[in-house]
Amino acid sequence: MKSAAPAPRRRTWWRRLTAGTGLLALLATALVGAGTAPAAAAPTAWAPKPAPMTTPWTNQVSVDNPLPEYPRPQLTRPDWANLNGIWDFAVTGRDAGQPTSFSEQIRVPFVAESALSGIKRKITENDKLWYKRTFTVPSNWNGRRVVLNFGASDWQSTVWVNGTQVGAHKGGFDSFSYDITPQLNGGTNTVVVSVYDPTQTGGQAVGKQRLNDVNPHPGGGIFYTAASGIWQTVWLEPVAASHVTRLDMTPDLGNSTLRVKVQAAAAGGRTARVTVSGGGTVVGTATGAPGTDISVPVPNPRLWSPDDPFLYDVRAELLDGTSVVDTVGSYAGMRSIAVAKVDNILRPVLNGKFVFQTGTLDQGYWPDGIYTAPTDAALRSDLQAHKDLGFNMVRKHIKVEPQRWFYWADKLGLLVWQDMPSMDTGKTPDAAARTQWEAEYHAIIDQHRSSPSVVMWVNQNEGWGQYDQARIANEVKAYDPSRLVNNMSGVNCCGSVDGGNGDVVDNHIYVGPGNTAPTATRAAVLGEFGGLGYKVAGHEWYPGGGFSYEDQASVGALNNRFVGLLDAIRVGQLPAGLSASVYTEITDVENEANGLLTYDRQVVKVDTARVKAANQALIQASKNPAPPVTLPTGQYKSLRVTTPGHTNKYLRHSEALAHTAVVDSGSSALLKNDATWKVVTGLANSNCYSFESRNYPGEYLRHREFRVRRDADDGSALFKADATWCAVAGQGGVRLSSVNLPGSYMRHIGSEVWLATPGGGHAWDNAATFTEDTTWAVDGPWAP
Repeated sequence: MKSAAPAPRRRTWWRRLTAGTGLLALLATALVGAGTAPAAAAPTAWAPKPAPMTTPWTNQVSVDNPLPEYPRPQLTRPDWANLNGIWDFAVTGRDAGQPTSFSEQIRVPFVAESALSGIKRKITENDKLWYKRTFTVPSNWNGRRVVLNFGASDWQSTVWVNGTQVGAHKGGFDSFSYDITPQLNGGTNTVVVSVYDPTQTGGQAVGKQRLNDVNPHPGGGIFYTAASGIWQTVWLEPVAASHVTRLDMTPDLGNSTLRVKVQAAAAGGRTARVTVSGGGTVVGTATGAPGTDISVPVPNPRLWSPDDPFLYDVRAELLDGTSVVDTVGSYAGMRSIAVAKVDNILRPVLNGKFVFQTGTLDQGYWPDGIYTAPTDAALRSDLQAHKDLGFNMVRKHIKVEPQRWFYWADKLGLLVWQDMPSMDTGKTPDAAARTQWEAEYHAIIDQHRSSPSVVMWVNQNEGWGQYDQARIANEVKAYDPSRLVNNMSGVNCCGSVDGGNGDVVDNHIYVGPGNTAPTATRAAVLGEFGGLGYKVAGHEWYPGGGFSYEDQASVGALNNRFVGLLDAIRVGQLPAGLSASVYTEITDVENEANGLLTYDRQVVKVDTARVKAANQALIQASKNPAPPVTLPTGQYKSLRVTTPGHTNKYLRHSEALAHTAVVDSGSSALLKNDATWKVVTGLANSNCYSFESRNYPGEYLRHREFRVRRDADDGSALFKADATWCAVAGQGGVRLSSVNLPGSYMRHIGSEVWLATPGGGHAWDNAATFTEDTTWAVDGPWAP
């Protein structure tokens, strides 16, 4: 069947790069060269291992200077040294001390399980990883402090410089740094790092990582290869004794200001000065004490949004009197996010206006680098794919990416739902695990709180390692009141417990889209849906081993089904109160074959233009909502076919089954009665409708095993749902969508009436004249 399917379109957009302006250009380009470490070339003995699948960037990774871009775009300095590259490497038992010899070499920052690291083997809870390399400090750094920075290392890391321990860190997703100035010797220095990572056998946040074979294999389900050790950039920077450590930036649109808190070390007696510029022109400057809010005027701010992701340049200085002792560069976006009543429905509002958030689940895994994208262009590419497909949002699923990923989301204009990585499933975390998890969550919020793209923190997922849901949601909201908080994504799933608070109520429905209703206090979002699968020969992680929530027989079927789901949200769930949806998923991941792209990012499975148009229609519908479709309850009506060539036919029942038949003034009284229905309030949903037979009172139009029929109300919840239809706008009439199978419509085909699904696999789901066949004109009754 697949050999006969149209070939999926190969993707070309990954080749395109976007040049920035001002500070943003400096971040993206100039600082690459500044970060080259003064280290010897890598030994020729090292080589990467063969990757299970190669991405367009697998062979572009530098041996001794991978990921050369400046790693911290919202706190930049011109001088730095990249320590990525080849390090000596060893694996010992978990309780062993530093080995006397390092018999292997690893390419940092790729995890030991990955092909790009050159190691590519399973690391267990009984292992400890050891890294070692030398470096020299540039002579023009003399007189300044030297800080050693780690973007992230999973999970428990200890660092020595020249034999002295300089620090230890627990956490797999937050950055950490050490001032190593006292340990430096003025010549060649040695850094050693040990990392212990028990993955799911420990109590820490692990996300989707599991101790699996690193080679492709059957099974694995929704969990993937573990990622142990250093997985983000390691680098040095010189700083003044008194220096900026972080900028917390919060736009205040109501006052046309950017509130900036300049966090600093050894800043007693210092003054902070913040300058905001747009397009190279200063728009505002203000001063204040470090650690306090400084309100910088941004008059007539140009608002950041997915349609216009404009970023202001920011410069922060520490002053000793009038002397500048430290300067950092950054950027900010002026935008607001909140929930508010829109046409009496609680919705998330961006810059005060409701816009439907349509995105995908983004796991952030790579077949060559596992947790680490091979290059910065690769890191950017998945976000660009979202834009190309018309999405305006991405849910980063129980993983936290490097800061450059957030930079690209900010620059390209994508709303980000950031998950806190979950602890292991099916376990109740102990007190120590809870303390660690919450501390790491706070660190993650601090490190990414200034990105305008981040609009929601997602605390927990489907009950994995769940506890204290309500308390945590309240604390996260208090810690960052400028964003939305989701106490539990998938409150309807898998034994999860809804904390009952936060800004949204979030359901997971496969395939969906289902019905997620807003409440008086929370907007309704669909945190996961879809999972449509199509395996592309030659682009499978384990050929024949892929799975999905619903396999599609061809590329055409995949396109029809997926666009049908987006259209169902637009015409049905959006008007009913749904405000956001997250499709599973942007790429295949290992044995999950439900991506819009293959795992190797070589093939886009769907029709980009068609998907983009469906997403744009969905977004536009939220900006300019159509008036709700209402039917006259308590009145008798007849439902006429609108398909050209059949407009003299009406919906009638015959021997309990629904059909269409020609009805005119000369028709029998029985036929006229059969073609007349009383419109009543929906038996299962008061916002929808049910249709009671004119000549069989107490019997209603319902679907059963997809066939539409006339049956007596047996009082069951199932019957009431089967007999309830929601009215959505149609060209020249209304479309009647099933309340319990949203996105499926009452359709006539071959004079029979069925419950049909756009892109479905049944004969009655045929795409030809689907919209016309599911549109009914509500006419006066044949039998008053």
